[in-house]
Amino acid sequence: MLLLVVFVTVRFISGHSIIIVMQSLPANIYSVASVREMDRIAIEEQGIEGYTLMQRAAAAALSVAQRAFPDARCWQIVCGAGNNGGDGYVLAQLAAREGIKVSVISLVDPGSLDGDAARAHADYRSSGGAVSAWGGELDIDAELLVDAMLGSGLVRDVGGAFAAAVDRMNDHPAPVHALDIATGINGDTGAVMGAAVRADITTTFVGLKAGLFLGEGPNHCGRITFAGLGIDETARVDLPVLYKRILPEAIAGCLPPRARAAHKGDFGHVLVVGGGPGMPGAALLCGEAALRTGAGKVTIATHPGHAAAIAARRPELMCRGVATSDELRGLVNSVDVIAIGPGLGQSEWAEEVLSAVAMDRRPAVWDADALNRLAKQADKQSARIITPHPGEAGRLLARPAADIQADRLHALAGLQETYGGIAVLKGAGTLVSSASGAPWLSTSGNPGMAAPGMGDVLTGVIAALLAQGLAPETAAAIGVEVHARAGDIAAMDGERGMLASDVIRALRQVVNP
Repeated sequence: MLLLVVFVTVRFISGHSIIIVMQSLPANIYSVASVREMDRIAIEEQGIEGYTLMQRAAAAALSVAQRAFPDARCWQIVCGAGNNGGDGYVLAQLAAREGIKVSVISLVDPGSLDGDAARAHADYRSSGGAVSAWGGELDIDAELLVDAMLGSGLVRDVGGAFAAAVDRMNDHPAPVHALDIATGINGDTGAVMGAAVRADITTTFVGLKAGLFLGEGPNHCGRITFAGLGIDETARVDLPVLYKRILPEAIAGCLPPRARAAHKGDFGHVLVVGGGPGMPGAALLCGEAALRTGAGKVTIATHPGHAAAIAARRPELMCRGVATSDELRGLVNSVDVIAIGPGLGQSEWAEEVLSAVAMDRRPAVWDADALNRLAKQADKQSARIITPHPGEAGRLLARPAADIQADRLHALAGLQETYGGIAVLKGAGTLVSSASGAPWLSTSGNPGMAAPGMGDVLTGVIAALLAQGLAPETAAAIGVEVHARAGDIAAMDGERGMLASDVIRALRQVVNP
């Protein structure tokens, strides 16, 4: 779950006030190159000095650190080259003025600095601050470590003294505050480049970088706070957006209060096809999630041996045991949306029921073993939503799962191009394809959701939103976010040991904003 912060702070630097506004995380996520272009526009076209931006960044980071770690009165700031190191020097000066005991370590010869970073170092030294060369160790008494080593401009693996400093920082008992992005994380992909700092909180500047949310980024950047540094929005207007965050207000916009005269027929009928021999639980989870998300009616078509048990567990579900494709076709013609795959298996029975729905053109969500069948017999359908995890996506695209994870953006595009409709690529930072350009990205959710049955719940959530009239892309994006936010509510009691049914219990709270 990400930290969203809104507050206003006034800092005084060299007699001038700088108003720093910490903002809730914006919707758009950019490449590092685009954020660098925002900097250029701000400096060259909007007339904001680069050093002023550096001062604003440091003031924002100070405000975040004081709120996140109010008892930390002994800080150690580790500075590298470039503007990330410059941010660290300005932060050290500001923190010292707040009465914080500050020590600064430099990983490079300060004489090699240039531009705004050199000015930041000179100002810090002229204020009485001392800088120590990296000697291989950090201050064991430090109560907060600040990572100002490399930032988002990393282009090669971290090595040498920087890698050693990363290791020492990760071994240190104090919390870590990273400036812009944790050192060692690729700003575009979230990949670890040799070695990477594990930060507790990251304050990022100017624009959100994709690497904060993809790959290993969430594991290393911790909670994310954002400061736009007073750059006018015109600096961002013409720059390409890589991803769009699914914002909480979108849920409220798509799920308004219901009319007093509403009845269950207004909210669609979902058919869940799944629960092959020995696997009734997945179909039950999917069906119950669809009910909790607001579908008017939910029918489960399952193996005949499971129908009674599922109905006994959740009597609000209509449950039919089907043995043949002909029996299933009669049900298909009476529903609005099909969710197929949860617990389906790959038996002869599974092949039989799949043949009854494979070519149906009504809105559908395909998951699990339905995707395995699709990988063998590919076709395109505009009304279908597919929800693979990286392993399933690898089978659908005939590529190793590691390749999918290494380039999720292009994998998502490949899924959509090959199979049509809407593709949902599950995982940390779930992606949803978009017909309007940049795909959607969910920045909600938590590691407790890496548990059996979570995908079945997501399938039910998306199917219920389709049944309530949302367009496929909207149903997929909102469904992913609803599912993730319900997971965050469930995780309030702890991530370890969280069950898919815990997420189902939290769904009502999320879909009634």
